[in-house]
Amino acid sequence: MLDLKQYPEKGTVILAVRVQPRASRNEVAGAVGGALKVRLQAPALEDRANEALCSFLAALLKRPKSAVRILAGERSRNKRVEIFGVSPGAIEALLQQEA
Repeated sequence: MLDLKQYPEKGTVILAVRVQPRASRNEVAGAVGGALKVRLQAPALEDRANEALCSFLAALLKRPKSAVRILAGERSRNKRVEIFGVSPGAIEALLQQEA
């Protein structure tokens, strides 16, 4: 179960994400401790992994890159990500697609 917070008045969902940089491919790897685990090919240097995370989540959820932003944890593997224009169900469906 993911730790999701929905804010209908703003049209956003905030979720916890656990990032594994320098993976062999970009993929959703399940849920870990309430966070969505995402493996990324990008290294954790010069914000490349953060940019890759935003692009990857935007592509999966069919949203523009500007709809995904990191609220907290820019220098950590554990992040809080805000996504505009999606429902919690769409994010939960990512776990079903990748399983």
